[in-house]
Amino acid sequence: MKIGVVGCAGRMGRMLVAEILANKGCELAGGTEMVGSPAIGQDVAVLAGRPGSGLQVGDDAGALMAVADLVVDFTVPDATAAHARQAAEHATAMVIGTTGLSAEQQALIHALARKAPVVQAANMSVGINLLLGLTEQVAKSLGDDFDIEILEMHHRHKIDAPSGTALALGDAAAKGRQVDLAAVAQRVRDGHTGERKPGDIGFATLRGGDVAGEHSVIFAGEAEQIVLSHKATSRAIFVRGAIRAALWTEGRPPGLYSMRDVLGLT
Repeated sequence: MKIGVVGCAGRMGRMLVAEILANKGCELAGGTEMVGSPAIGQDVAVLAGRPGSGLQVGDDAGALMAVADLVVDFTVPDATAAHARQAAEHATAMVIGTTGLSAEQQALIHALARKAPVVQAANMSVGINLLLGLTEQVAKSLGDDFDIEILEMHHRHKIDAPSGTALALGDAAAKGRQVDLAAVAQRVRDGHTGERKPGDIGFATLRGGDVAGEHSVIFAGEAEQIVLSHKATSRAIFVRGAIRAALWTEGRPPGLYSMRDVLGLT
C-alpha cells in the first residue's frame, strides 16, 4: 500500500514516515508540509532519521492524494478539512487522528467517506479503545448516584482542550447512560459554581511537559470510587495504530470507520 503523510515534518509526521518505511506492507508515497515550511524540498525519509528516499517534501497535498492509496493526517482542523476535500477529488482513503474539528469540517470527512474508506479516531491506541468500551459498560451498569469525572493531561504544545480522547470517553459514558453528552457535559468550573448537578459528566484538563497522554474516568459514589485509567508513555503507540488502520482499509468499501472497527471491538 502506498501511504502518504501530510504534516510529515512534525513530531508525529516523522514517526509515521519512519514506521511506513519500516513496515514491509507499506510503501512511502511522499509527504507534504504547509506552504513556506523550511522542510519543503528536503528528503522526506531523511527528516525522519532514515536513509534518503529520493522523495522531497512538497506543499501540494492534492498532488500527494493523486499518487497515494491512503494519506495519514495528524495535523490541525483547518488543514484536515482541506485535505479531506482534496482526497474526495481523488477518492483517496485517509486515516485521520486530528481532533477539535467543527461540525462543518466533520461534514467534509463524511463527504470523503462516501467515496473512500476513512478511519477517524481521537486516539489510535489499543488500550484507549478498550477503555472506551469499558467506560460505556461501567456507565451503563452504575446509576446516577455515581458522578462521572474525566481527567486528562497532555504535553504543553497541545492546542485543543479537553482532548479528543477525553471527549470520546465522555461520549462513551453518555452512551452508557443513554443521554446526550452535550446536555450533561461540564467542561469549565471557576469561581462559585454551586453544587454539582446530578447526572453531569465533568472534564478536567492538565497541560505540561512532554506528556504523551494520560486519561482517567472516575466514577465517584458514596464511600467508593471506580477509576479506569490509561497512560501513554510514547507516541509510538498512536503511530503503530495509525499504520495498522491504514493497512486495514485495503479492500474495504467506502465508509467512516473507527479504531474499534479496526480492532474488531464493534
